[in-house]
Amino acid sequence: MNAAVGFLSERPEGTRLFLKVQPRARGNEIGPATGDVLKIRVTAPPVDSAANEAVIKLLAKQLDCAKGSIRLVGGRTSRGKVVAVRGMTAAEILERLPG
Repeated sequence: MNAAVGFLSERPEGTRLFLKVQPRARGNEIGPATGDVLKIRVTAPPVDSAANEAVIKLLAKQLDCAKGSIRLVGGRTSRGKVVAVRGMTAAEILERLPG
């Protein structure tokens, strides 16, 4: 099944989330979704993958899953990122995201 819901896309290897990340923000927060991306703000700087790690940690906490279930699959050095979440459907992810 390859269902796409805005910033979510279900794939056999896991559900993909399309993100727009703002590093060095005042706080760590998820949302809102605008268009086809979910905005995420993290306090970590975009140096030595610190912001990428902060995004994965924040998503793991919000989705109540292991950090190992979340993998960065695109955008390692840009603000536009793609992560894959194993073991969760798009509907399950939507239920656990704020707002």
